[in-house]
Amino acid sequence: MRIAIQPDFPQLVDQLHSLVPGVEAFLLPKAEQSNEAIVADALLGTAVGGSELPALIERMEGLRWIHILGTGVDKFPLHLVQDKLVTCSRGATASPISEWVLAMLLAHEKQLPKRWITEPPETWHMADLGCLENKTLGIIGFGAIGQAIAKRALAFDMKVVAKVRSHRSSPTPGVELVAELNDLLSVADHVALALPSTPESEGLIGAQAMAAMKPGVHLVNVSRANLIDQEALREYLDNGQISRASLDVVEPEPLPAGHWIYQHPQVFLSPHISWSGPNMIERIVRPFFENVVAFSKGQTLQGIVDTAAGY
Repeated sequence: MRIAIQPDFPQLVDQLHSLVPGVEAFLLPKAEQSNEAIVADALLGTAVGGSELPALIERMEGLRWIHILGTGVDKFPLHLVQDKLVTCSRGATASPISEWVLAMLLAHEKQLPKRWITEPPETWHMADLGCLENKTLGIIGFGAIGQAIAKRALAFDMKVVAKVRSHRSSPTPGVELVAELNDLLSVADHVALALPSTPESEGLIGAQAMAAMKPGVHLVNVSRANLIDQEALREYLDNGQISRASLDVVEPEPLPAGHWIYQHPQVFLSPHISWSGPNMIERIVRPFFENVVAFSKGQTLQGIVDTAAGY
């Protein structure tokens, strides 16, 4: 089995050679280095794809399977590989992302970092802090990340409602699933976006959705920036309908200097790092290694992507 590798991670090729007898792994060449055909059974690519990847894919012969490192695959050129088996490292970053979401919920309710002091305050012992207990968390998208968020929120005695494409039984006891977006938006004190970016979800949280939200809602986005209308967000932050937005993703990335999101007092902004945690390269690569073994044995692979749906 020949495996073409896009990301140049240390020891990755050597690890693949030792994983399955007969595996031949090699790094993809630069697009301008050669016009020769690239013969490979499998391709390991990154979630962001890269400008050179489409040209390289078109030169590949014998390609049967593609694994994408990452959960979101919307930036990968899926239109070129819709006849191939495509998998991704779905769920590999669910734990750190869900912890980031809970950190934002707690920071909002406990008024951090504003409540840290560096000089004597006006009063000791008194504050008007909130609690997660008995608050409602609405999660839009209930895959591995959404379920990891729900598990942690339930431990804080929150009520959890999750929006799914069609009504079904909840895989997580204690979580109510709804199919209508407004059924979630009207009751949630905190709303977390954990759904894939597809043509159907682009602009999902626009002015109409924001107007339907519970007044004072806290909006958290760990998915993709294009799910939110950023200019509408500015309006609804200014009028208080949304009391805070915690954003790990924005458009464009990085934001240019002076952008309003940097300056807005009701925005918590981080530079697309919610996925980060200990041993993350190993976590992201592990599903690929497991799939290499399964592929070599003709077994079913994990993390299969619906290339038509885009996730």
